[in-house]
Amino acid sequence: MRKCVATGEMKPKKELVRIVRTKEGEVSLDLTGKKSGRGAYLSKDKDAVLLARKKNTLSNHLQTQIDESLYEELLELIEKEKRQS
Repeated sequence: MRKCVATGEMKPKKELVRIVRTKEGEVSLDLTGKKSGRGAYLSKDKDAVLLARKKNTLSNHLQTQIDESLYEELLELIEKEKRQS
């Protein structure tokens, strides 16, 4: 079980997506869950992503600036997974 940084809900790892900040300061999605660096988990839910964006939760948790393109990438990933299920 992992905690979503936006909603505070505890969920199984498969229901969350990991966002990781490397030592170099690069922020990216970690779909494998195995990249090294500081990680934050976010629910695979559109509302959770929008909440994290609004409250700047990822930026605070990873202690770095989050680019808008990362949120767009998250939203695309969620839409893609919804279509597949």
